[in-house]
Amino acid sequence: MGEQKRKESAKAEFVFGKKNYKFMLIGLAFIAIGFILMSGGGSDDPNVFDPSIFSFRRIRLAPTLILIGFAIEVYAILLNPNKGDSKK
Repeated sequence: MGEQKRKESAKAEFVFGKKNYKFMLIGLAFIAIGFILMSGGGSDDPNVFDPSIFSFRRIRLAPTLILIGFAIEVYAILLNPNKGDSKK
C-alpha cells in the first residue's frame, strides 16, 4: 500500500510551466532580433571604410535588445509556475 502512494506522489511533472516557456520564447525572440540587427555593414573591399558599422542600430539598439532578452530569460527561469495553483 505504501509503494502505491509513493508512485502516485512521484508523478512526472515538468520543471517549467506553460507560462515559463512563453517567456523563454519571447526572450529568445528578443535575442535573435538583436543579433539580426547587429549583423551586416561590412565592406567588400577591405581598403574602403564603411561608417555604417557605427550606426545607432548596431551600437545601441541591438545590444540593448540582447540584454533585454537575457533579462527576460532569467525572469522566465525564476518564475514560479505554480504560484496561482492551490493544488499543493
